[in-house]
Amino acid sequence: MTPRFDKLGVVIAAIVAYAAFFASFATFRANRIVPGEARSILEALPAAVGPLLLAIVVVAAMIALLKTPLVLRLVASVVALAALAILIGVAGTFLTPAGNTFARISPASGFWLLIFAFTLLLADVLTRLNLSPLARVGVLVVAALAIGLLLVSGQWDSLSILKEYANRADSFWAEGSKHITLALGSLAAAVIVGLPLGILCHRVERLRAGVLNVLNIVQTIPSIALFGLLIAPLGWVATHVPGAAALGIRGIGTAPAFVALFLYSLLPVVANTVVGLAGVPRAANDAARGMGMTDRQRLFGVEFPLAFPVILTGIRIVLVQNIGLATIAALIGGGGFGVFVFQGVGQTAMDLVLLGAVPTVALAFAAAIILDAVIEMTATKRRVETA
Repeated sequence: MTPRFDKLGVVIAAIVAYAAFFASFATFRANRIVPGEARSILEALPAAVGPLLLAIVVVAAMIALLKTPLVLRLVASVVALAALAILIGVAGTFLTPAGNTFARISPASGFWLLIFAFTLLLADVLTRLNLSPLARVGVLVVAALAIGLLLVSGQWDSLSILKEYANRADSFWAEGSKHITLALGSLAAAVIVGLPLGILCHRVERLRAGVLNVLNIVQTIPSIALFGLLIAPLGWVATHVPGAAALGIRGIGTAPAFVALFLYSLLPVVANTVVGLAGVPRAANDAARGMGMTDRQRLFGVEFPLAFPVILTGIRIVLVQNIGLATIAALIGGGGFGVFVFQGVGQTAMDLVLLGAVPTVALAFAAAIILDAVIEMTATKRRVETA
């Protein structure tokens, strides 16, 4: 009988084959800035452990390659990811010379490719299982708890990114707080301004094209350029407006970063508000008018609730966008995880770059999953109520 291959499984198997047998699993450096020495899986792990990891990833790749049951594919992806997460810490301990505090052990391209391949397999399985929104959030929580357990256990302490964190623990949390404040604060300001503006654009057609065109122009300005354009006017405000400097408004720092993120956030909020309100069925509005509802009552009692899932989609776009763009704020003294990214680039220290990049990606990924779940639950609720 001819075996049947899964199309995505062919890609996953190819990635795994290259990553496991041809790419390096870990990199050893005598200190944080010298060039690294590549180590394969068999070189990076103890004699009994390396072949075991190879066996796990090969078997998991074969399960992905063939058309196997979803439960088996789920188990294979989880086991492979867990083995990789645990054993990269073992590699760090194994490769670090005893008593050496300067050596740095980093996950190499093979490790990241294996993580990507089996995460792709896991995502495909979860998509095919068609999990409910709450179940998807539950998977996210379980994954976060597992990573947290590994961090608390000290399993990864020998890895260079954790050593960079240990040297900057206080500043890491301070910059993380600034990053989240910038992303959420600019989103909140955009919602406060963008929702009424979107409602106004929906009601006044002549205003709609002009506002959306202006916001489209703002959206096309590169982020660094927009930060730069805001330095001069905010510097003038700080100098000439009494009390502005005391509030933290100045040419560089948090203020221009906040304003830029706010401006970038307006278009998705306003546009989705207009689209959402325009998509409200005419029959619903006619029924509301027939019941004697005023324009205000129709807006908040009928139109806005029906348009809310579309509006929430715009808010999701803004939040994920802002979490990423807040990284650039470090270039003008705005703080955030970008501080570590640009310090690492300047020092040619990739692990310091990862210290800023990894939590940024994790925050954006978590925000996307949570808001997708909320959007789906809200849309389902509205369909049930209008059925």
